[in-house]
Amino acid sequence: MKTSQLVIVILMIAIMLFILVPSVALTADDGATLFNAKCAACHGVDGAGKPAAKIPSLISDEARKATDADLTDGVANGGPGKRATHAFQTKGVTPDQIKMIVSYIREMQKK
Repeated sequence: MKTSQLVIVILMIAIMLFILVPSVALTADDGATLFNAKCAACHGVDGAGKPAAKIPSLISDEARKATDADLTDGVANGGPGKRATHAFQTKGVTPDQIKMIVSYIREMQKK
């Protein structure tokens, strides 16, 4: 292989990495980041909710008693009341991201 061909191959690999690596990093969400982006505006950064506005706490005893399936349904589909503000599955949040949010809520409940 000639030197010029080798340089071209190396440059193409570098360009591919430059394009792919940032997009991979952007999809690497964690539960805290997702919660802060999707839930904290209403439920608070600490998950305590806003009782005056009838926004429930996610760290209350009642929330602790909810199953993971209940929390998942609440985040993904709006729960039993089908609240549109919570139907994140229809707003582009993936099932894996919903699981991360539920896991993060469980972590907050332990504090």
